[in-house]
Amino acid sequence: MDRRSFLLGAGGLAMSQMLVGCGTSHQTELKIQLLRGSIPSQIVPQFRQSLQQQVKLNFSPVEQIEDLFKQLQAWQEDTSTRTHQEFWNRFIPFMRSASSSASRSQPAVASDLVTLGDYWLKAAIEQKLIQPLKEVQQLKHWSALDQRWQQLVMRDDQGNLDPQGNVWAAPYRWGNTVIIYHREKLQSLGWTPQDWSDLWRDGLRKRISLLDQSREVIGLVLKKLGQSYNTENLDTIPDLENELRALNQQVKFYSSQSYLEPLIIGDTWLAVGWSSDIIPILSRYPQFAVVIPKSGTAIWADLWVCPTKVKKETFLSQWIDFCWQPDIAKQISVLTRSNSPISPHIDQSNLQEPFRSILQSNLQALENSEFLGSLPPSAIQEYESLFAKIKQG
Repeated sequence: MDRRSFLLGAGGLAMSQMLVGCGTSHQTELKIQLLRGSIPSQIVPQFRQSLQQQVKLNFSPVEQIEDLFKQLQAWQEDTSTRTHQEFWNRFIPFMRSASSSASRSQPAVASDLVTLGDYWLKAAIEQKLIQPLKEVQQLKHWSALDQRWQQLVMRDDQGNLDPQGNVWAAPYRWGNTVIIYHREKLQSLGWTPQDWSDLWRDGLRKRISLLDQSREVIGLVLKKLGQSYNTENLDTIPDLENELRALNQQVKFYSSQSYLEPLIIGDTWLAVGWSSDIIPILSRYPQFAVVIPKSGTAIWADLWVCPTKVKKETFLSQWIDFCWQPDIAKQISVLTRSNSPISPHIDQSNLQEPFRSILQSNLQALENSEFLGSLPPSAIQEYESLFAKIKQG
């Protein structure tokens, strides 16, 4: 289980089965490969009704963002880029081994739109896997996006942030890295966590499970020290290594896939993970509570991108703008337990606890939080080297 395999449930599969093959062979087709669970099936019929002509809708849910990224690479036929791709892949978080499910047979024809995570955007642009969405700025709801979200997807041709650059993606939901803990266990210690600094408290030795990601673990320590997740030169931060060593003494388990299992069976009392993994399990395990660190945390976003070889059609832009309509954005937020980049008004009575308080806390903590920006390969190697050194004890 990890944030890139968040499952909404059987509805996502039903959506795929319902939509593929709708219409006749003479109709225009809109093909979308999306992260399973990131779009509720309920909104797709609404989109079809909003169109002024018959369109065959083909929505294909995929389990992992990594598989979607590798699919973009497979659609790029220029084999001369493989060496560069393999180099980049070494430095992309959430990347698994070559034996992952991405090695299975993949569709030969590129989809019109694909879900991609924000951290993968620079690599996708630099490897020429996607094309700009220049028409997005003319869409009705582009102006409803907070400037922060607009800036996230405006990049130069190397994938670097550029306020004068092209729009390369369209964000449609977001979440962040959070703390989940066992209520009774932490209350027995006489306190409950509020910020990253609580991970170093007495009573949690060998009681924490953390993500096996250098950017996330070193990043939370940097945040505790008042620094940025995107610090490039770690040697300039006094006490960083000492703080990491002290935190490592508290950790029983590192994993990016199975970090919640030790918490569920009681081996750990607290875990750090991605909100899209954590929020869905809270209704099944009321003994757990979630807190968004007050000093700020890492943000992730799911984006729509267009593969390089696709001829962009009107319906592609209509789908993006549809996802940004306030009512639709609200449904995506509520039904996928995530946040919307256009901040729709959501009646709190429509939300179940604990998602209600988490959504409110997310908005309050947003100003102090950061996206995991792309770092130079030398800096990423520094993160990986320090993280490996700390885990060895």
